[in-house]
Amino acid sequence: MRRIRLASFISMDGVMQAPGGPEEDPSGGFAFGGWTAPHFDEEVGTLMDRAMGREYDLLLGRRTYEIFAAYWPTMDDEIGRTFNAISKFVAAGPDTPMTWAGSHRLDGDVVKAVRRLKQTDGRDLLIQGSSELVHTLLAADLIDDLTTLTFPVILGRGKRLFDSASNARGWVLETSNRTPSGVVVSHYRLGGSVETGSFATQESGNLELARRERLAREG
Repeated sequence: MRRIRLASFISMDGVMQAPGGPEEDPSGGFAFGGWTAPHFDEEVGTLMDRAMGREYDLLLGRRTYEIFAAYWPTMDDEIGRTFNAISKFVAAGPDTPMTWAGSHRLDGDVVKAVRRLKQTDGRDLLIQGSSELVHTLLAADLIDDLTTLTFPVILGRGKRLFDSASNARGWVLETSNRTPSGVVVSHYRLGGSVETGSFATQESGNLELARRERLAREG
């Protein structure tokens, strides 16, 4: 059985859109493409390589696949050679040609297709980018490991890592590192249900009870 791992560049307010350059994904009028570049030091690269690991296949949404398929086939660095050699599983319709060597289309319902893929023998499945696919898989509880590289910027708008459909779950922090440029790299594994509690130290008074009643009326 394969594990699904996600490694994502995010801003402090959770935006993951177009981290690599201005032309990567300007959809929605996004004006900050390439926001990771000023903070990308050697240690960020080392920690990113660690997060990606050495044994994986790629699991991608359509837009990220199109970005990667236009860029990586001509790259002869370490990541390029790895990406070009491994399998790429893509959540995309028939209008997206699978031109990149080793690409495989996930047909039909995405959640069902990923569940089937996850049950097969093989390497871990690594997600890069692919915000819509990430949202779908988080809602279905299908992501096992999550690595966030949080950059010291607030972008205000853009595609985000989490949305309101994400399944409520607890996550366990495995490691966390800070780079000289202020990037915080944190690795989590999927935990259990969200636990709750209270800091209240005494019985609720009349003012607190009235506040709760007013809140209930206001919805």
